[in-house]
Amino acid sequence: MTKTELLEIIAQGENSEVEFKRDDIQRESLAKEMSALLNTEGGIILLGVEDNGEISGMSRDRKSAEEWLTHISQDCISPIVAPKFSFITMDDDKQVGVIELRAKRFEKPYRARIQKFWVAYVRVGSTSRKALPQQEVRLYDYSEMVKYEKGPVPDMDMESLDWKRVLNYFKGILKRQPPELGETLKWRKILVNSDLLVEMGNDEFLTSVAGLLLFGKNPNRRLHQAGVLAVAFHDTEKDYNTIDEERIRGPLVSLFSDDHVTIEGGVIDRSVDFVKRNMGGVARLEGARRHIERSYPLDAVREAIVNAVVHRDYTKDSTDIEISLYSDRLEIISPGGLHNGVTVEKMKQGIVRETRNGLLRDILRDYLYVDHFGMGVRNRIIKSMREHNGTEPELIDANDRFTVRLWKSTPQAQDPECSNS
Repeated sequence: MTKTELLEIIAQGENSEVEFKRDDIQRESLAKEMSALLNTEGGIILLGVEDNGEISGMSRDRKSAEEWLTHISQDCISPIVAPKFSFITMDDDKQVGVIELRAKRFEKPYRARIQKFWVAYVRVGSTSRKALPQQEVRLYDYSEMVKYEKGPVPDMDMESLDWKRVLNYFKGILKRQPPELGETLKWRKILVNSDLLVEMGNDEFLTSVAGLLLFGKNPNRRLHQAGVLAVAFHDTEKDYNTIDEERIRGPLVSLFSDDHVTIEGGVIDRSVDFVKRNMGGVARLEGARRHIERSYPLDAVREAIVNAVVHRDYTKDSTDIEISLYSDRLEIISPGGLHNGVTVEKMKQGIVRETRNGLLRDILRDYLYVDHFGMGVRNRIIKSMREHNGTEPELIDANDRFTVRLWKSTPQAQDPECSNS
């Protein structure tokens, strides 16, 4: 923001998006104003400006003001926010602190901590008021309508997409005839209509979270949580001495040839490959003949990994899906508990119709990664494990994460050569 722009804002006075405050404002009072602006469409708080527009200036220096604002943003606002903060020096050397707040629709309502309570505020004209119960409900409903997966990823435009995979999806998977790569306007329309691109205004288009996860060149550049940490351990507990370890990064989907042969693996298929090469085998005697079988059915492994990718909470940044192979079991852990309305019992019965990430589910269904009837857990995990070795998979929704635990086959006769092959 320039000095000229600041003076124009001050001249227009306070409104639903602009608030003037002295910089000796109490923490709770500032948190209240931030909550109210964030629960509308965001806005600006000018520190060092009186209610009548007179510039009184900042009494804090820039460093202490930034630290003060950071503490309020992290300790007094839920969910935590990261406002943009700048200092602007006026002609008389007085300084104005500019707090710019950009609301994420899917995180509403934003609440301020007032003493021991968390309270949501809304903007009514140029004033901030405590949200009525029905207003708070509407904020919840609106945030639910605007899913995180369909939101924009900052600084990630169409160039951030792997166009080989985009073409592969529309032409090879959906069997459509897409535009030529150079036809930008046509591609914008297709990707916006598919929720893979978000129109921001002023001719700016950003990749959606789902678009970057599925088809991004380097999703982890902005979505640090877009990956899998896979580790194979020697024993039944975690240890620094591992058999194999891989941080699996990149787009979720693989690149396929016209006859559906994998050309370049995506996160899902590479995760399955990790388990496949580290699960080992179990030797069984069938009469006088020895038979080697995998420790886990690949259908169950693939379904558990796909389930983690589709249902995890991507708002929990810097937290990967975890795949842990132990000597007696396989665990796949996805961040975030089960989505609203989904229970372990419903998953076992195969009657799950809701998901946190519907767009991811639908596109992965196009690739045939996802069961069309929502019965993947029942048929591909539970049934497969029962038929494979008679064990019952464990589905655990606890501690803000969801775990699928598969137990290894119990060998009738163990072959040392099979233990890690």
